[in-house]
This record gives sequence, C-alpha cells and structure tokens, in this order.
Amino acid sequence: MYTTFIVRMGGEIAIKGKNRPQFEKALLENMRLSVKGMGVKITRMGGRIEVNVGEGDPQEVAEQLTQVMGVSSISPVAEADLDLDNIKETALRVVQDALEKRQTPVTFKVEARRANKLFPLESPQIMQEVGRYVLSKIGEGRLKVDVRKPELTLTVEVRETKTYVMCDVLDGPGGLPVGTSGRVMLLLSGGIDSPVAGWLAMKRGATVEAIHFHSFPFTSERSQEKVNDLAKILAKHGARVRLHNVHFTEIQKAIRQQVPEEYSITIMRRFMMRIAEKLAYQRKALALVTGESLGQVASQTLESMYTINNVTNMPILRPLVAMDKRDIMDIAKKIGTYETSILPYEDCCTIFTPKNPKTRPKLHEAERAEEKLDIEALIAEALEKTESILFTRAESM
Repeated sequence: MYTTFIVRMGGEIAIKGKNRPQFEKALLENMRLSVKGMGVKITRMGGRIEVNVGEGDPQEVAEQLTQVMGVSSISPVAEADLDLDNIKETALRVVQDALEKRQTPVTFKVEARRANKLFPLESPQIMQEVGRYVLSKIGEGRLKVDVRKPELTLTVEVRETKTYVMCDVLDGPGGLPVGTSGRVMLLLSGGIDSPVAGWLAMKRGATVEAIHFHSFPFTSERSQEKVNDLAKILAKHGARVRLHNVHFTEIQKAIRQQVPEEYSITIMRRFMMRIAEKLAYQRKALALVTGESLGQVASQTLESMYTINNVTNMPILRPLVAMDKRDIMDIAKKIGTYETSILPYEDCCTIFTPKNPKTRPKLHEAERAEEKLDIEALIAEALEKTESILFTRAESM
C-alpha cells in the first residue's frame, strides 16, 4: 500500500501569472482541511504537491483529496533512491501492482523527468533503461510497448533527494480552489439540478452558501432532512456550506389566496429572488446561483426568467442553463447527490402546483397579479423566521 501521493494542480492555476501564489495557497489550505485529523502531511514542491499519509488510511486520504476543487489528479507513488538499479526494481514493483487490477496483455510506455540535473542519465536514457528492464522481467505476453496510446504509463521523476515512481492516476475535479472567486448564494431545492449547480459554482472557485425555502407543515421534516443531507454532500466538496432555511409557508398561503392560479409559480419565484437577494446582501455574497435549465419547466422559459429576474439587480448565475437533463444527472451521480435528490419527499415547489402554469408570463401581468400582496411584510416575516446551520466537511465524512 502506497503512503505517498503526488497531487497535480488544475491547469488554470498554472496560468494565473502573478496571482498564482494566492490560488496555490487556497488549494493547500483546502487540501489540509479535507484531511484534517488524519495525521497527513502536505508539502508544496515545485509545480506539484506531496502528500505523506502518515497514520492515515491511504484509500480514505485519496478519496478526500480527489474531491478538492483545484486538484487535477493525484497519483500514489513509490519512492526510490538516486540509484538506477533501485529505480528499476521500484518501477518493476509498481508495474506489477498496476497489472493486478488489469487484464493482460497491457500496452505501456515509460516517461521520465530529470529535475535533478546531477543524475548521470538523461530522461531518454532513463526511459530506455527502465522500460527495457521492466519488459524483460514481466514479459511481452503481459506487457506490450505502445508509445502513442498506452493503457499504462509508468512515470519516473528523478528529484533532488529521491525518485518518484508511479503508474495510476486518480482524477480530481480540476477547476479553481473554493474561496478564490467570492461568495454566492445557491437556491437549493430538494431536486437533482440545484446541487449540481452549486457544485459547478464551487468548481469555479466560489464559496457557496445555500438558501432553502420550506413550507412546514405542508412540507415534512423528512424533506428538510433531505436538503440538509444535500448541503452536507456539497460541504464535502467545498469544505463548508452554510444553509439558510427560509420559512415560506405564509408567503405560499398568501399567493394561493390572492394570486391567479396560473401566475402562482411566477410570483412564488419572484418572492424567492427578493429574499435571496436580501440574504445575499447580509452575507456579502455577490451573486445568486440557480439550477435552472432553459425550457425545462414552466418557470424556466426565457419569458419566465425575464419576469422573475425583474425583481433583482443582483447577477444570477445559471451553470446548467444549456445542459441536457441526462448530463445533469450524470454529474449528480458523480458527485454523490443523485440518490439523495430522488428521494420522494416534497418541497415547496411541488406543493400548490397549478394545473396550467403560465409558461410565458408577461411582466406587467405578474406585477398586477401581486398587487394585493403585502410584499415587504411577507418578506420581513420570512427573514425573521429564517434559521441557519453550518455544515462542514467533517460532518459529511
């Protein structure tokens, strides 16, 4: 079992120029948070990051690190001396370990990087010597050379005091470290889409706080638990997520009583945007994030978006706006929110649903539809009853 990992930073971090140090610092901090309490040591070295597992479980450490935004990939590495024979033997062991997980024959190639210029062999010579040795010991029946599209790449990095040898590459999410792009407020429902939108915002470096609108007793405690679980999963990817639970019952009652039924969804969403904006200002967030995908439901047509957006001047980010539902579901499965999202507990968007919602609402009609409502009083009451809870990565493990 390997106890050292090499972590590669996302490509975008490498091209940040003079701002690069702040992105690297944020990445290191987030990585340390992800393995806090595991006895892991993380060290910056050149363009890479070295992780020594110490007393931690290597598999658990790898799982945590591959969820950190800004991590491009990680590789478990074996360490060898600055001695060619020792490098060869280590390389042979690494390839043998890799072949245990694969059906043979396997195509492979060797790559070498000589950061230590005092090492007597240059990179092409290291590749030839190591490749020839490994192939002679394992045999062409199990291993075949293919330098163009190999199934297995053996990498040898000769550094100042030791040599790293590695085969396996575990993909990370890439993107930018969370906390480098400001704070946003995610409108988090219990569905499939909004958690994915939150994850994508995190991938662009945003710190995400979530807003959930609940209508207890019309929505159940299980529905609230479902949203809490989704926030916990997002916290696993972003270190922490603060969830603001907005009491929406009185607003929905008022809409049902005083708004034409076909406009109820539009007016409900306009209230959500107003409340989200106020919470964003309180929390010093710079944008709202939604899980809307163009044309997916009645409130997500262009006409609906225009009419709903009219109540706020705050930027609204829609990472899923052009995505197909299948693409969204694939991401949800990858990040671990899908199984929770499909649990059959209603949320405030699924109760009081009109039979024929207005799919192309007009702004002046929406404004007329909400004239009878005491908008400011309803919003003030909802904000007064809002409760917040902080979820951290540790709670999601």
